[in-house]
Amino acid sequence: MAEITAAAVKALREKTDLPMMECKKALTEAGGDEARAMQILRDMFKKVQEKRADNVTAEGRVFIATKPDGSEAAMVEIQCESAPVATGEVMQKFGQAMVDQLLNGPGAADPVALMSQKGAAASQTFQEQYEEIVNKIREKIVVNRIARVKGPVAGYVHHDYKTGVLFIASGTPKSTDVMKDVAMHIAALNPVVTQPEELATEIVQAERDRLSAEARASKKPENIIEKMVDGRMKVFYAEQGVLTMQAFAKDDSKTVSQALAEVGLEAVTYHRWKVGAG
Repeated sequence: MAEITAAAVKALREKTDLPMMECKKALTEAGGDEARAMQILRDMFKKVQEKRADNVTAEGRVFIATKPDGSEAAMVEIQCESAPVATGEVMQKFGQAMVDQLLNGPGAADPVALMSQKGAAASQTFQEQYEEIVNKIREKIVVNRIARVKGPVAGYVHHDYKTGVLFIASGTPKSTDVMKDVAMHIAALNPVVTQPEELATEIVQAERDRLSAEARASKKPENIIEKMVDGRMKVFYAEQGVLTMQAFAKDDSKTVSQALAEVGLEAVTYHRWKVGAG
């Protein structure tokens, strides 16, 4: 049996960043062959993955990258088991590199496709980096979902990194600041839909009928009743979680729609992700 020196173990440890005892064990199994030992250590990923397959990934982090002109943006959600891993430097670097690649690379239809790519100046694919990370951290990590959208778009990640928003508008913005504020509004108020038309027709009609009946009881003219109902429906839409009809979080004297119109924009849609949820 080949003698496994402390220097050989240290050298492998520096290359893999794995525990000394595991490096020594791999070198022993490989008969002192460093290249083979590194492959043995890489193969450990599958064992770690299988062992932790049923573990809950309730923690994680959302990453966003946006082009300077707001013409495109990307978002990636990565789930893990513990908060320290979610907020750690390893996760931060890995996730940011992935979302940067998604935005600036050829694009990807799903996380698997993105994992097969390499980031800028990287020697390994994201899948290879991922396997090394799992080997080191020994925790279940899942690249859960990805998105890349065309703008005008603005993004926002909440300070706990668990909620991310991409807000997409139409028009030629005089300023992107309002779009960023709307993205923050979405993160905080969690609207249900973007426009009134997206609500279920039967729910809207039932409320309009109810309000109409109440207004007619006042014996006012039909044209006045219609205006009364239209005014009250705006309140209803806001209460039902229609983004454009909600009072703007930054200035509640106006609706989100009015705030956007002031800078030449209309709301199109949004993506609001919360780690482990929709």
